[in-house]
Amino acid sequence: MKIDFNKGNGLVPVVIQNANTLQVLMLGYMNDEAYQKTLLENKVTFFSRSKNRLWTKGEESGNTLMVKDIKIDCDNDTILISAFPKGPTCHTGATTCFNDETSKGFLYQLEDTINQRIDDNDEKSYTNQLYRKGINKVAQKVGEEAVELVIEAKDNDPDLFKNEAADLMYHYLILLKAKGFNMADIEDVLKGRAGNK
Repeated sequence: MKIDFNKGNGLVPVVIQNANTLQVLMLGYMNDEAYQKTLLENKVTFFSRSKNRLWTKGEESGNTLMVKDIKIDCDNDTILISAFPKGPTCHTGATTCFNDETSKGFLYQLEDTINQRIDDNDEKSYTNQLYRKGINKVAQKVGEEAVELVIEAKDNDPDLFKNEAADLMYHYLILLKAKGFNMADIEDVLKGRAGNK
């Protein structure tokens, strides 16, 4: 599809959405040059109306937006970009420019936190330390937590059961990262199965 930059005097609005949580993060504008640069670098670049120039998100703060997917609306004059944010999107330090800290859910926020600790190689982080031990250690830990959950399932202590379930989920998210997947990938599999039931 060809984007109609003429309707808005050379600019089109661009909605940025978190690829993991589906939360709307910000609105910006692109001209054709910003759009082409975004495609080329796989990093969101806008045309800044206040600076009157191309502006790559995060060029000062480091809080970039890495492109996962780009969609054009039915009138070819608005862009929706699904992106992986590195750090907060808003210049105020908030997750979103719309002052809405809610998202697709806490588990997706937790997944983002796990990814950030690993990507930043946080040496003090248990998550990162486990990840750096390799896939065998991560998988082994998931197995241990699964066994502990099964044991608690046979008892009648709801608090212990919930805690073991949380431990399993947490380590499962680390395993997904270690394998190069995320929760959205698993959701896609489940959605595919739902259509066959």
